[in-house]
Amino acid sequence: MDVRFPSSALRAAAEAAAAAARPDRSAAIGGVGGGPKALPGGSTVGGVEQGGFSTVLSGALKEISATQQAATDSQQAFQVGAPGATLESTMMSMQKAQLGFQTAVTVRNRLVSAYTEIMNMQV
Repeated sequence: MDVRFPSSALRAAAEAAAAAARPDRSAAIGGVGGGPKALPGGSTVGGVEQGGFSTVLSGALKEISATQQAATDSQQAFQVGAPGATLESTMMSMQKAQLGFQTAVTVRNRLVSAYTEIMNMQV
């Protein structure tokens, strides 16, 4: 059974936030050469695409929203007895949506915690 978890963009966002919070950001972001190191396919080190952190986060939230909408559609199809709508597929789509939402909440909580920690630092 292959379950595609919608958190790849969230994982990239969390990695980017963790890299930004490290004291030695030059080593975490691009190494000894200065700026971010570009990889084939237009992405940069840490999994953040060229669009930036907000683009990755927005894409992840849209993917989670789409997963939740698919779960809702699957529930409605099962309730009306549509052909091909099974209890197993409905439950799987609901679980995928729940896991995606829980991941988003966890990432949000960690980002808020990191922001609070940064704001409490003495300059």
